[in-house]
Amino acid sequence: MSKIQRAILSVTDKSGLVEFARKLSGLGVELVSTGGTARLLRESGIPVKDISELTGFPEMLDGRVKTLHPKVHGGILHRRQDPAHRSAVAEHGIPAIDMVVVNLYAFEKTAAKPGVHFDELIENIDIGGPSMIRSAAKNFHDVAVVTSPDDYDAIAAELAGSGELSPATRWQLAQKAFATTAAYDSAIASTLERLSANGGFLLHSQPSFPQNLRLSFSKAMDLRYGENPHQKAAMYSDGSGQGIANGRQIQGKELSYNNIVDLQAAWELAQEFGEPACAIIKHTNPCGTATGSTLAEAYSKALACDPVSAFGGVIAVNRPLDGEAAPEMAKLFLEVIAAPSFDPAAVEKFAAKKNLRLLQVTGMPPKQVLKNISGGILLQDADTRPLAESDLKVVTRRPPSPAELRALLFAWKVCKHVKSNAILFAREGQTVGVGAGQMSRVDACKVAAMKAVLPLKGTVAASDAFFPFPDGVEEIAKAGATAIIQPGGSVRDQEVIDAADRNGLAMIFTGVRHFRH
Repeated sequence: MSKIQRAILSVTDKSGLVEFARKLSGLGVELVSTGGTARLLRESGIPVKDISELTGFPEMLDGRVKTLHPKVHGGILHRRQDPAHRSAVAEHGIPAIDMVVVNLYAFEKTAAKPGVHFDELIENIDIGGPSMIRSAAKNFHDVAVVTSPDDYDAIAAELAGSGELSPATRWQLAQKAFATTAAYDSAIASTLERLSANGGFLLHSQPSFPQNLRLSFSKAMDLRYGENPHQKAAMYSDGSGQGIANGRQIQGKELSYNNIVDLQAAWELAQEFGEPACAIIKHTNPCGTATGSTLAEAYSKALACDPVSAFGGVIAVNRPLDGEAAPEMAKLFLEVIAAPSFDPAAVEKFAAKKNLRLLQVTGMPPKQVLKNISGGILLQDADTRPLAESDLKVVTRRPPSPAELRALLFAWKVCKHVKSNAILFAREGQTVGVGAGQMSRVDACKVAAMKAVLPLKGTVAASDAFFPFPDGVEEIAKAGATAIIQPGGSVRDQEVIDAADRNGLAMIFTGVRHFRH
């Protein structure tokens, strides 16, 4: 190992940089920098040389060329133990560069800007930064490469303690560096593949599925185990700061694999509603969902659907969880509660339940869904299609009443989140009976009726797909429901409609199926 005597610093994300640079300078490290990074350090009173002093060339072409120079890459790439390399850099007056501190242009943030100009996007493709990172990572035996502000404190502490960085630290930094450039190139390729230039502006191209799917996620945490104790598991984040994987845990023991899967199901369901809503999930199925004027009312109505199954469940709400709802939730054993935020009164109420996880989550459900299969993956659009008024087709002699229609539309939103085959009984703003994951639709009708704790008389029913036979409608009528919402599309639709008419039911076809496998 050799001491770090000279470092190049060139960063877009400048968080923590001044303090880190000050520590390096205090350890006798000569700092060389570029553009805005050099200006920041100089304004902070930290001695720094411009990159042009090292290369003998000014930064040029609007900053496109500043570190692409033999005196930069020769200083990084030469092997210190190789006599021929030492002779070559000495002959050409190339000083050694022992540390490279670089993070890259914010390409992804630029691409996400509405109406971004093509030229702006192209100018945010970093060239010199990835080149320096790769050079330093390749020569990790002699050069430390730092690509994340998260590593500044640990590196400074190690240097202060021993004056050097261990081979293990250099290798870990190199691994992170190659992962950084791989993710960066992947983001550029994926973005440009989906876009086309037209008059200097970017337009989304079709199809929406890329020819080459590139995925980039970083490990958020190791999990105790997977679905079962003999399975290992970890959770990875897309770095967006949104969604379950990026939620902030406020209290409670660590999340399990099953907790996270149930949380995703609960969060997606809660986001269906504009009014205060509560979804209680057990094994990815809703055992109670309701809306109300307050979260406390929504929770009370959701719990009433199936209080036995709710025990040990996962809850998601779509409003800040307040001090009114928290005491009621605290009465039940729950695994996790997810909310956009938690009022101090709610946090205080839950504090006594040390194992209860509280997760603060922001952001909407994903736009696409990925599933593993042997030899590959499946990718599809998320099932987020809203139901338009034009989708609704009354097919029975009796149309639904206004109250029935409101209940049907509520039931339709929830039924979409029940494992198929799915039948759901509901009143306006409250689920009453849930028949999930059955192999036949008539059995789903029977299970939904059997699971009901609240009275079924006067409820409505939703089906995630068409009824292949009239028997399901007969079971729903027998249970006491008065109206049905379903996609339609069966070859026996007329027999199904006739069954509804015989039983005095109103029925609506939507033309939209909601299988959930």
